[in-house]
Amino acid sequence: MKKFLLVILPIFIIALIVSGFFVFKKEKPVEPKKEGGEIKVEISGKKVLMVLAPKDFRDEEYQEPRTVLEEVGAQVMVASKGVTTATGKLGATVAVDQDLAKVKVEDYDAIIFVGGPGSSVYFDDQEALALAKKAYDEGKVVGAICIAPSILANAGILEGKQATAFPTELVNLKRKGATYTGKGVTVDGKIITARGPEAASEFGQKLVEVLSQ
Repeated sequence: MKKFLLVILPIFIIALIVSGFFVFKKEKPVEPKKEGGEIKVEISGKKVLMVLAPKDFRDEEYQEPRTVLEEVGAQVMVASKGVTTATGKLGATVAVDQDLAKVKVEDYDAIIFVGGPGSSVYFDDQEALALAKKAYDEGKVVGAICIAPSILANAGILEGKQATAFPTELVNLKRKGATYTGKGVTVDGKIITARGPEAASEFGQKLVEVLSQ
């Protein structure tokens, strides 16, 4: 009996160890990619339209959010009014993919208005205001940075919403019913607004967050 136990016991112990190895060795779930300690969210297939003024848009407010969006798989297109190349305040030149008059909201997941002094050309532009309103009504992500949140305010979609913008637009936003936060970036549902070029990268990250929901 003792000899039997001496033979069987080691076999039994080895079997337990082997079975335990296979039970506990399971594949870990796939986690979001991390770069520099930040989780990278994939939004492949999402289409984003960035609306630039024909001239004097703010270069960083276009370049930095676009970089952030494209790094996680978004397809970015550019629209402007009456030009084939838009020119930034700091000298950037950007090829225009589509004239503002030909934009179809249903083709995009997000419509973004880039700021800079030139974007005031859209404050009373009926095509720009109608684009912002339709995008909001159809549940698209709508964003604006610097003075461009006044485009959203003038389109009537900031009433009852929290929003931020360059301080020159504070009075207009409040007049149109928005609660002005003064923060770098403010998110209220699918509306994302940002204060200025210093918040351009964070603006891009918040766009990614909302688009990934």
